[in-house]
Amino acid sequence: MASLLYRLGRFSFRRRGRIVAVWLILLAVLGGAAASLMGPTTDKFTMPGTESQRALDSLREQFPQASGVTGTIVIAAPKGEKLAPAAVAPVVREAADVPGVIGAVDPFKARSVSPDGRYALVQVQFDTTADKVTDAQRTAYEHVGESAKDLRVEHGGDVLNAKVEVGSTEVLGVLVAAVVLVITFGSLVAAGMTLLNALIGVGAGMAGLYALSGVVELTSTAPILALMLGLAVGIDYSLFLTSRYRQYLAEGHEAEEAAGRATGTAGSAIVFAGATVVIALAGLSVVRIPFLTVMGLAAAGTVAIAVLVALTLLPAALGFAGRRLLPRKQRTGGATAPAREGFGFRWGRFTTRLRIPLLLVGIVGLGALALPAQDMRLALPGAGTAAEGSSTREAYDLTTEGFGPGFNGRLIAVVNGDDAAATGAAAKRTMQLIKSTDGVLTVAPPQLNERGTTALLTIIPKTGPTDAATEDTVHDIRERVADVKGATVALSGATALGIDISEKLADALPVYLLLVVGLSILLLMLVFRSFLVPLKAALGFLITVGATFGITVAIFQQGHLADAFGIDTPGPLVSFLPVLLIGILFGLAMDYEVFLVSRMREDFVHGATAQQATVSGVGHNARVVTAAALIMSAVFGGFVFMEDPIIKSIGFALAVGVLIDAFVVRMTLVPAVMSLLGRGAWWLPRAVDRALPDFDIEGEKLQRQLAGRRSGESSDDAEQAPESAESAESAESAKV
Repeated sequence: MASLLYRLGRFSFRRRGRIVAVWLILLAVLGGAAASLMGPTTDKFTMPGTESQRALDSLREQFPQASGVTGTIVIAAPKGEKLAPAAVAPVVREAADVPGVIGAVDPFKARSVSPDGRYALVQVQFDTTADKVTDAQRTAYEHVGESAKDLRVEHGGDVLNAKVEVGSTEVLGVLVAAVVLVITFGSLVAAGMTLLNALIGVGAGMAGLYALSGVVELTSTAPILALMLGLAVGIDYSLFLTSRYRQYLAEGHEAEEAAGRATGTAGSAIVFAGATVVIALAGLSVVRIPFLTVMGLAAAGTVAIAVLVALTLLPAALGFAGRRLLPRKQRTGGATAPAREGFGFRWGRFTTRLRIPLLLVGIVGLGALALPAQDMRLALPGAGTAAEGSSTREAYDLTTEGFGPGFNGRLIAVVNGDDAAATGAAAKRTMQLIKSTDGVLTVAPPQLNERGTTALLTIIPKTGPTDAATEDTVHDIRERVADVKGATVALSGATALGIDISEKLADALPVYLLLVVGLSILLLMLVFRSFLVPLKAALGFLITVGATFGITVAIFQQGHLADAFGIDTPGPLVSFLPVLLIGILFGLAMDYEVFLVSRMREDFVHGATAQQATVSGVGHNARVVTAAALIMSAVFGGFVFMEDPIIKSIGFALAVGVLIDAFVVRMTLVPAVMSLLGRGAWWLPRAVDRALPDFDIEGEKLQRQLAGRRSGESSDDAEQAPESAESAESAESAKV
């Protein structure tokens, strides 16, 4: 592989004008396709095969007028006063006139007025699902009740689930990346070129993703995740290859040769690092949850494009920059004097000398940080965790104040039968069973469809939607109604759907972890020709993810330092955060593992001792890994400033995970373990070694080829030298 990438790097360098033109044309084509084909994103969380999803599908088919998205308008009178029907009626009429609304229920007729008469709930039914409600409809809904005098009117419900959009906070990560690159390279040209290459890759990936959104249903979080990862790994890969190019220039190689060698060696590491990220993200499809599959594949696509950009567009850009990527003092040409060993080498020697204490402190410390993860709770985000001051949060708080938390977590029981009589009897029996269930506050009388074969019962639990007691109530209800005769009963609603998602993800997590880690260990075994190095990499990842979960739970769920991160109301983590975090962090952790250990392997294969190779791997790559980790954590950290709780928690967890993995696990624990293992780190049974294909990531074959070429050129020169001497002698004789 190194030889192939070496030729690709030199080709891109020589044909730089054409390569850049191809990428710019591709970017323009994808941008045009995105502009013309882009479709809307959705916030639907479908869960095929679960009871809650079956109930929603049945409702949509048998009771379509009740399957649309709903809204809840909360009306409150001034403190000490009661609501009058005459004052509430105009708000109900105004809600009924909103485009797309098929019904608004008077709270006095529906008995949805609080016992003290101060609060009322107006239930609003739309004729379509949440993802098909237009912005104009939402705006009209939010303006309902503005003219009501002396009344407080707040708007909530699933209809107001806002789309997550890319905002200005992401620019913060790019600015931090630019500063870190300038400091790392000491050259504005090198920093600017690295950042520009990454941005072109992200632009192409995002444009392609939005172009596909016209035919593929994208969740609103999928583009954000793709942007996060595409930008982070794009900068990392460009940084890694550019650093190796500068190293070869400093050793005295010509620019084209330096680009070829950098692409052959660093490019091999980039290919396998990118492959681990893609495997981890594409592996999300094994969970068999559509929105997670789309998120994983979307992000995997942007990472794949980042790899292609690093291997083709970046060598072409190096051709335009030439030696200007070096600091000004080193641009005169020829090999430069060896630089003094920097902090990376000193740190490498420090970690190998104090390997036992560092391993003990690191493992115990990260284990302590992981302790809060034992109490981790998962749920779908709701209005209760929305930003304070938002419309949905105000409606949630007002509903809790007037009616109790259970009114924010309504459940729906769908009763399906073959005939009206059997369905009606089953619905009454179901109502009685649910009423007698612990944790249920009240059950509304059943609503029947036109044929009378489907009944809908609205259930109000005593506890809030994300309360652990509500989960117990859901399971108790399902157990009690499982044997109702004459019909099938299925429980649904946002709360039940969230519980089903959490349980399905919990069941799928071990399978996903085994698949992703297993495939990646096999891939790293091919790369490093070792059993122990991949196992060490996987164990280091498990330590990283445990500590990351612990810190995230402590802040987002338990509320420690919540104010510092803009968390108004701590609560359960979003259901899909664990599986998503494991997939992304594993891929990124393997990036740093490949960057560091590939250099150790390279030096070991070329004759260094195991200890020398370990120190050299840390010494040569500490600066790059430090810069990459700071950049990646800054990119992810920029999303912490978004209001959406899902994106905020994902961004925070990824930023913390990258910092822990890069600086504690890879830069400290890995060299300590490699020092302990010594030559044994590179052990692989001879039979297995022969069976595995050799990808030559360390460039050993490439170096032999280059050495052979140089010796051949030297021989040719030696053969030509006598001829030249004879010619010169003859010429001199002729003159005489």
